[in-house]
Amino acid sequence: MEAWGSAHYWARELQQLRHTVRLMAPQFVKPYVKTNKHDAADAQAICEAVTRPTMRFVPVKNAEQQAVLALHRVRQGLVKARTAQANQLRGLLSEFGLIIPQGIRHIIKRVPILLNEMMDELPGAFHQLVEHMLPHFRELDGKVNELEAQIRAWHHTNPLSRKLEKMPDIGPITASALVASVLSIMRR
Repeated sequence: MEAWGSAHYWARELQQLRHTVRLMAPQFVKPYVKTNKHDAADAQAICEAVTRPTMRFVPVKNAEQQAVLALHRVRQGLVKARTAQANQLRGLLSEFGLIIPQGIRHIIKRVPILLNEMMDELPGAFHQLVEHMLPHFRELDGKVNELEAQIRAWHHTNPLSRKLEKMPDIGPITASALVASVLSIMRR
């Protein structure tokens, strides 16, 4: 099967029915599609691709792996949104000569202090705008921290993840992502 959105779920279902399932990344199937993309052409391309001796397959992930990887993906999206919000706040404030050092904690600590100190010198609309942005920023930061706590909790229950953490420069977040990504490869 081609490794698409719900492929891991269907692979597990088919394995329960005693089928041998091999998942292929779409980019490895695409060269074998001979006509426009439709189900019959895709099926023909998959049949052609699977016969190639050098074809690389995607290991089937179990539900736990998928759940941990979902935590990582959502966390990463929230980190991006938080970083964008921090950069936007920093940029807006710098237009009024207010400089905030790099780092999430500086936004949380310094911006309310600056707003309070500069209340009379900043236009009211700008002051309100920044005050409106801060709760959203804190909410993003809180959600990132919640997901990190869930990832760390899973990490502490997984012996392989804890073992990987002992390596230099590998923390719980990286260790859990590695285990969830490659565990099925290691089981082969």
